[in-house]
Amino acid sequence: VIIQGFQKRVQGGFDFELFWRRAITAAVAAEVMAERVKRKDPNIFVSALLQDIGVLVLFLSDAASFTELLDKKRISGKSLGETEREHFGFDHADVGEHLLKTWNLPEAIVGPIRWHHHLEPHQPHGDAATLLRFADKISALYHGTQSNRKSIEVHEGLKEAYQLSDAQIDALIDQVGVSARQVMEHFQIQPGDMRPFTQIMQEANEELGRLNLTYEQMVLELKQAKQSAEQLAVELKRANDSLRELAFRDELTGLYNHRFFQEVFEAELQKSKRYQHPISLLLLDIDYFKTVNDTYGHLIGDYVLKEVSQVMIRLVRHCDIVARYGGEEFAIVLPETGKVGAHVLAQRVRRGLEQHQFVYDSARFSITASIGLVSTDMAAITIERRALIECSDQALYAAKQNGRNRVEQFRSRS
Repeated sequence: VIIQGFQKRVQGGFDFELFWRRAITAAVAAEVMAERVKRKDPNIFVSALLQDIGVLVLFLSDAASFTELLDKKRISGKSLGETEREHFGFDHADVGEHLLKTWNLPEAIVGPIRWHHHLEPHQPHGDAATLLRFADKISALYHGTQSNRKSIEVHEGLKEAYQLSDAQIDALIDQVGVSARQVMEHFQIQPGDMRPFTQIMQEANEELGRLNLTYEQMVLELKQAKQSAEQLAVELKRANDSLRELAFRDELTGLYNHRFFQEVFEAELQKSKRYQHPISLLLLDIDYFKTVNDTYGHLIGDYVLKEVSQVMIRLVRHCDIVARYGGEEFAIVLPETGKVGAHVLAQRVRRGLEQHQFVYDSARFSITASIGLVSTDMAAITIERRALIECSDQALYAAKQNGRNRVEQFRSRS
């Protein structure tokens, strides 16, 4: 049920089928190892299957942010967990633990997931967490790159932890591959290009033999490859950042677009609730904009929209978010700002636009704007995104009705 609920196509650079192939292989590996080293645990399969469920949740919650995090990981060379903690303040193990607890799964399943990336001695659920760590490495052998290096890590680790021989470890890994394919067929998941472990290692060793390079040549080529990979990662991150920025920008004005406004307002609103700090929203509409278009033409109308955007950017604070809401209407999100501070800033924007001279070829004119204001520290306010937008829109309507070129605060009709 869990796999079917989270099974999707490749989306936004995240391969859901690969995720579940790796998860199933890790689950099988954990169960096979537990039996082989006499640490049999009825919960180990489920723990290993769900050990990285937090990764899936983080991606589904915010695909753009998580893709950006993966770019940072590739460039820095740090582990995924370390990069997540730097980026979010928590990692996927924390997320997985929280999710599984809300599902009321027992501590025997959830505990090892919480600790499987930790190497401290005498940690909780030590045996199960260790098995999960090795299971993840064995899964990476079948579904990742650098098989030689990972094979060495698995062999050295299992020898030290459980005193297994090389032959026993190879047989264990081969058994995992066979059993994992059978389990995938049961879940109707394609195994992809998953091959027997002995074949993977044979092909890797044959490739190394064909290279026939000297030690110095190999070091030089590895260094050059590393530099190229790092440069490629930097360029890829720069390109991805540019694409993300373009996706959230209004083409005409360069301001954030309506979609980004909705997302960032929701995020700032949740932050406001969490820390119990006020937040305000301004909706601004250019007065008689249709007259500008009818009098001077649409080219000058576009110029006005761009000029208004630049004036607002100069007048607001660095922490404020200015977006084009639609047409000649704009939105300004004011974090950490109550109704008094928001009213002061709204008046500054209104006066700044009123005093600005618009010059386009031989045309010289002025414009005004009406502003509707709502703050979460107002009485009888529902602190939800849609409700606040509606309240600000009502205040904007009142500003239009009361003569334009003015700021109106939302007033409850109750």
